[in-house]
Amino acid sequence: MTSEESRLYHIGFGRADVADAQPSLALLSGDPNRARLIAERFLHDARSLSENRGLNSYLGWLPNGVPIISATSGMGAPSLSIVVNELVQVGIRTIIRVGTCGSIQDHVRPGSVVITSAALCRQGAADDIAPREYPAAADPFLTVRLVEAARALGVEHHVGITASVDTFFEGQERVASANPHLLRWLRGITEEYRHLNILNYEMESGTLFKMAGVYGFAAGCVCGVIAQRTTGEQIVMDAKSLAVERAVQVAVAAAQMWTQAAV
Repeated sequence: MTSEESRLYHIGFGRADVADAQPSLALLSGDPNRARLIAERFLHDARSLSENRGLNSYLGWLPNGVPIISATSGMGAPSLSIVVNELVQVGIRTIIRVGTCGSIQDHVRPGSVVITSAALCRQGAADDIAPREYPAAADPFLTVRLVEAARALGVEHHVGITASVDTFFEGQERVASANPHLLRWLRGITEEYRHLNILNYEMESGTLFKMAGVYGFAAGCVCGVIAQRTTGEQIVMDAKSLAVERAVQVAVAAAQMWTQAAV
């Protein structure tokens, strides 16, 4: 089979395109610009694998010489589920989501990072992977590596449960949008989650974790905090660059630790 014939339909590359490196770990970002930033600034000898459907992917090497992929999941769980399925088909066995999120706790401040240990999974895509009661939990050993990386870097971080939901506006109880009329069951849900000691909102980790459990790979998640939902609904733009930079630094350092241990 030629390289072109082996390419997966959505991610735009296949095993033949990475056969020289055989990467087993991927850093997965919702934003293609973040995937490119990781490749260009944090990986050695990075090269583009594909720029297909906005799902840009890059192959590069960590400082310890281990090959990894920096890939784009797109926004939301349905897109992520497609990308993750195809990444597993090309040999990926560990995935770290590098995302952004909104805090729902006073002490989780913009600019810090949240390392997700498990997710309250309210996602339709995940329902196609496993039953709703199936646990959406991060790999505990990979989570420890993320925490160790954050500590070593001196990054303000929080470890705990994430609310992983399908929508940015209604599902996260935002009324400052085109639809100010939330369904009754969504009104007050952020306060309810706050009392359940949930740290943050994001839109992909729950499905990622359920896929990891069913498919048999290791998954973790680190997100930069870019909104403080205890004070408002908007993105805190002054904190966004710092939050993303910190999340990427933690993910790359954890990947280095994880792959070094495997070697």
